[in-house]
Amino acid sequence: MNRPTLTTERLVLTPVDLADLEDLQALWADADFTRHITGRPMTTEEVWFRLLRDLGQWGVRGYGSWTIRLIEGGAYVGNVSILDHRRLIDPPIDDPELGWGLAPAFQGRGFAKEALEAALAWADAHLRAARTLCMISPDNLASVRLAERVGYRPYRRTTYRDEPVQLFERPGGANWARTEREPGAG
Repeated sequence: MNRPTLTTERLVLTPVDLADLEDLQALWADADFTRHITGRPMTTEEVWFRLLRDLGQWGVRGYGSWTIRLIEGGAYVGNVSILDHRRLIDPPIDDPELGWGLAPAFQGRGFAKEALEAALAWADAHLRAARTLCMISPDNLASVRLAERVGYRPYRRTTYRDEPVQLFERPGGANWARTEREPGAG
């Protein structure tokens, strides 16, 4: 199984690993970080099962989560993922779903965009998907703006686990390159 490492100007994205557990537990215990995602900090048990799920995605689907670290010094920044969650949501999500999250100390410095662009470039080159999707709380304005900056467009408001969410879509592969060149796109 090919679990690629991605490198950007400032970041290295490595497939999630058991060695990331301590950093993940600290991230998911942060109430500011989880506010728009789970609505509450996660327990160590929940983080463990999340890590197992993320590890399994690589073996089952051939894509998954990357741990984001600074190239200089190796500090843990967060993660970016391409996942198949099989969410119980209407409309169903049948395409690869992207998600991302950065520790609050690293937000607002362009790291999320840099990591997301690397993951999307990998997805465009390696997945045979007509589109990728993401699901964002309408209150998470920073993530909404980031999604739109990298080419996602809103297509449906719905609810997930009794909370309002906005679904976004972005054409994949060659479709993305064509959309990017259209006047007013991006």
